[in-house]
Amino acid sequence: MNFILRWLRNLLIFFFGSTLMMVVAYKFVPVYLTPLMLWRCVEQMADGEFPQISHRWVPLDQISHHVPQAVMASEDQLFLQHSGFDFKQIHQARLDALNGKRERGASTISQQTAKNVFLWHGHSWIRKGLEAYFTFLIEKIWGKERIMEVYLNSIEMGKGIYGVEAVAKLHFNTSAAKLTKKQSALIAASLPNPRVRNSANPTSYMLRRSTQIMRQMNNIEQFPSTQDQD
Repeated sequence: MNFILRWLRNLLIFFFGSTLMMVVAYKFVPVYLTPLMLWRCVEQMADGEFPQISHRWVPLDQISHHVPQAVMASEDQLFLQHSGFDFKQIHQARLDALNGKRERGASTISQQTAKNVFLWHGHSWIRKGLEAYFTFLIEKIWGKERIMEVYLNSIEMGKGIYGVEAVAKLHFNTSAAKLTKKQSALIAASLPNPRVRNSANPTSYMLRRSTQIMRQMNNIEQFPSTQDQD
């Protein structure tokens, strides 16, 4: 019994120590590869395709300020106010599910970043618990600017496309720094399902959604506030 308790204690010490070190490291080191990227490569090979990853890390100050505004307007309008979790949206999503309405996500940008960088995709309670744990850590250790920087560099934005620099180049033949308000809104409109919704070839729904996002962007403060206006 004592052996089992010592083993569990050492396992917990290793888990908390290693995960804390990883989060601290990623506060300073660019995230070049994520579990999602690897998983998509496996899926591509299973489909008989050659695995492809289009990704290039760029600092937040080399990303147009329209992009953070667009993703906040679309994905998480309280990003700058909450501490990682939007409990109101979580409660509303739960009520909608209980009432038989279409399932919708309630994950904040912080939660999505924690999931993309540290975890596998799925819906198990274990993964959701780890997501909450990593979300808490990055909110406390990284801060909002680093969370947004990692989010915009690691999120899936098309088939084999990860990060805003790659999608700017492949879909709009420009750089992340030069993305316009309209282009940023189209990218944000694709994010719920970027492998189906193509920001370079938007459907009528995406065009309507991007127009809504552009209107909502007028109510979102520029982020980071020190970045120069276009």
